[in-house]
Amino acid sequence: MATSNAKHGPVLGIETSCDETGVAVYDRSRGLLAHALYSQIDLHAEYGGVVPELASRDHVRKLMPLIRQTLAESGMVVADLAGVAYTAGPGLVGALLVGAAAARSLAWALEIPAIGVHHMEGHLLAPMLEDEPPEPPFVALLVSGGHSMLIEVEAIGCYRLLGDTLDDAAGEAFDKTAKLMGLPYPGGPTLARLAETAEPGQFRFTRPMTDRPGLDFSFSGLKTQVLLAWQRSDQADSTRAAIARDFEEAIVDTLVIKCRRAMTATGAKRLVIAGGVGANKRLRARLAQAAGADGFQTYFPRLEFCTDNGAMIALAGAIRLAAGQHNDPQIKVFPRWDLETLSALT
Repeated sequence: MATSNAKHGPVLGIETSCDETGVAVYDRSRGLLAHALYSQIDLHAEYGGVVPELASRDHVRKLMPLIRQTLAESGMVVADLAGVAYTAGPGLVGALLVGAAAARSLAWALEIPAIGVHHMEGHLLAPMLEDEPPEPPFVALLVSGGHSMLIEVEAIGCYRLLGDTLDDAAGEAFDKTAKLMGLPYPGGPTLARLAETAEPGQFRFTRPMTDRPGLDFSFSGLKTQVLLAWQRSDQADSTRAAIARDFEEAIVDTLVIKCRRAMTATGAKRLVIAGGVGANKRLRARLAQAAGADGFQTYFPRLEFCTDNGAMIALAGAIRLAAGQHNDPQIKVFPRWDLETLSALT
């Protein structure tokens, strides 16, 4: 990590870690100026999941038009940019390389600094896009298709892993459970909407790893319980909805129990929730109730910034560029990247 003199001005953010192409322009003094997002859901729907090669090719097609669109909406041209931020990992290596190559090329041509952003740091900082952003120290629950993590945040860049998923992440469990019951891709949001149509209590599923100390997560066994319940049922639409509701209740209960444990263990008074599962209505409501009972505050990004997006990458990059950090010109990505290895701000 090198240092840079370019500390102020608009930053272009590029997100291409998986199946969404996100672009944004963020300025630390003026806030979020513009953002755009293209989802590949329709492209991957017929396969029931993300196909990495198709994802990479679609990023190639969509990225530059989105950059031009976002710059136009912000009232800027490329010469106005002070820096470029891009997702360097973790994620699909081909998809990451598309964004990294575009970002490094722009930065080189414009002679401005560029910085590779950790995808999960982007999610962690997404609530800072709101009018009342959280201030460290806080605990962060990062829940998405690939991650279920509890992080203690002493300061930006100073992260300690409190708990991680041992197998399926919460979002992955949502998607897989939806698929085994025949719900269309992407399954997680579809299952959550279906769950709203049923009353809880018809099926009883475990709250994994809540009967023992610790903050790690495991949802693969819960997924198996749902599979057996579905196979043994009449598989009627009403039964599908009932299973969806009680499965969601089990996931939400587990996440809430672990969050309350983390807040007690650390003594923190602020809880940040981010990632795609952070958009779940029941999770938001239950954590708000827990916060009221236990005396801590909750911070959520708006729904459009729960899923992958360019705004969170532009913000995270702008913060690090303002601290004088930037990367060397090589195009490097990290499909696996430990959040705890990030450098602190200086």
